[in-house]
Amino acid sequence: MAKRLLVAVALWALGGPVGLHHLYLGRDNHALLWMLTLGGFGIGWLWELWLLPGWVDQANHPLEVPSDGQPPWSFVRFLGQAFVGVYFGLAALLGLSTLPGFYFLALPLAVGLGVHLVSVVGDQASDLQATLKAAFLTAPVFYGRPVAILPITLTTSVTAQHHRRFKASRGTSEKLSGRLYRLGLAYLAFTTPLAYCALYNTAATATYIAGTVGAALDWLSVFPSLSCLLESALLLPYNAWKLLGFGGGSFQEWEKVFAFMQSFQSERQQMAYKVLGIHEDATPEEISKSYRELVKLWHPDHNPHRAAEAERRFIEVQAAYELLTQMRKSKTV
Repeated sequence: MAKRLLVAVALWALGGPVGLHHLYLGRDNHALLWMLTLGGFGIGWLWELWLLPGWVDQANHPLEVPSDGQPPWSFVRFLGQAFVGVYFGLAALLGLSTLPGFYFLALPLAVGLGVHLVSVVGDQASDLQATLKAAFLTAPVFYGRPVAILPITLTTSVTAQHHRRFKASRGTSEKLSGRLYRLGLAYLAFTTPLAYCALYNTAATATYIAGTVGAALDWLSVFPSLSCLLESALLLPYNAWKLLGFGGGSFQEWEKVFAFMQSFQSERQQMAYKVLGIHEDATPEEISKSYRELVKLWHPDHNPHRAAEAERRFIEVQAAYELLTQMRKSKTV
């Protein structure tokens, strides 16, 4: 049956983040990737609107597969492999890290499968065996370290790109029920460990997330605007659940993450007041006055004899002022 552009656009608009338009066009690997990443974290879904006419044409008029040669190297595909590899690795770290031999087996397997999933999107394929081999050979070098996700992802992405090739055939003649069955199994395999951690191992998961969030916010503390944006994004699911009336049970553990982030924000705010040398009830005019005086006092050009200390103090003053300004703006919105 011929595919229609209008139907593809409608499915893209209504269910694009879960890959309905890809399922309609017979692009099952792409549909699965979108199901697991919510449309490439939203960015890929929005970008695809301009590609739909070409995909509809390919579905209706399959192109002849080249008999030899490699597809051209694509930086976008390589970047996608890296992002999804890290994403799958973090999901495994969150849901499967308590398993024996996690860093030898589960972590490289998860990263390798994530990279391979991007490798087989569209008209391209790759060598799954070579990709997984690269992942398992890299994993022991960084055993026991969460940072192992990065080198494993890089190694497997390079390997997958090296073995890229055109698919032997394009499209699928399999019945829709069979395709949905395979996609459902793959989706459950990815989400079940995460659901287990969220619902039955909530305390450990919340503690891990709180620690990770704390480290990220601490690293971003010199960029108050970016830090506030990250906090808002991380608290969005919590606020949505709270608004819908969920509470009690395992949800109480997730409230610890919220409490942690609130205490972290309060601590940073107190530190900002201390850096500017003002009290917590200071008016915007007093904050600005103190900021101008301290910037003038600690400007590196005015302190050549203690340049290192002046630069550090200058950055602290700027970060403190920006943090207090952002917080006051958020309260007035």
